[in-house]
Amino acid sequence: MTEQHVEWSEPEAAAAPASTAVTPADAADAARLVAYGLQPKLQPARDQEYADLLRRYREDPPFSRLADAVATGLGLIVLEVSPRAGMAVTAAEESVFAVRMGDYARRTSADGGDRFLHGLAHLAVAAMAFPRPEDLADDGYIGRVMVNGVDAFVRQACHRLEERAAEQGENTDPASDAPGLEAAWRIWARRSAAGATKDARRLAGSTTGIVAKAVTFLTESGFLQRTGDDNGGTYRTTARYQLQVRDMAGSAALAELLELGVVPVTDGTPTLLPPEDADDLELVADAGLPFHSA
Repeated sequence: MTEQHVEWSEPEAAAAPASTAVTPADAADAARLVAYGLQPKLQPARDQEYADLLRRYREDPPFSRLADAVATGLGLIVLEVSPRAGMAVTAAEESVFAVRMGDYARRTSADGGDRFLHGLAHLAVAAMAFPRPEDLADDGYIGRVMVNGVDAFVRQACHRLEERAAEQGENTDPASDAPGLEAAWRIWARRSAAGATKDARRLAGSTTGIVAKAVTFLTESGFLQRTGDDNGGTYRTTARYQLQVRDMAGSAALAELLELGVVPVTDGTPTLLPPEDADDLELVADAGLPFHSA
């Protein structure tokens, strides 16, 4: 009787670790899924292998833990894994995949001195894309932005900041040779909204030119989709962009912008809810979605 018990129990004990053993093939599949996640324009519905790996992630807990571990090892944060967003990841600050404002400026041939403006443009796009907290929370919501509309939104915020500075007796006209001392609104408000080159093209350094660079970058990164040419260019949001903005919704930069109460909707509702300690936050020069500071 005892021998029979040993004969049955030993194989069971030996089989337990075999069922959770990770094979090289499993590791390769997990890494392949993360690689798909780093291709934001790729849609699972159009790639069968991607869809199969997503299904395995949802149905196979050991595999999902393995994929999460691969992402963590690459300095990536998994925001969501679903048919609508694919494997949506964002880069942690220390990740080799992190995009910094300095890198963005070089990629867009932007003047290094305008980094603050480019960061502000990205923040404004995020705020306008999701005009109410419930829109940001609704998985089915699709935000829409226009280049000219984003510029108008920032200029309205500039006006509100100027009024507040005047009420508090602050210097609203600092020395022009000390741009580092100027707040973003002072720089943006002084910049031409469009301007034009000799052949009537929009100046890249104008504020609408800066917004256009921001939305172009977001489109190339799979966060926006261009839908038309009206108002300087019209765009719609993707599931990945909604996840990105959710992840950054408590940032100091967004809190500073939203604290003004300047919003692109008629009911005056703040676009995103700032954290409770927003009074202690400062807008840093290199802040902006989806970037990390220097």
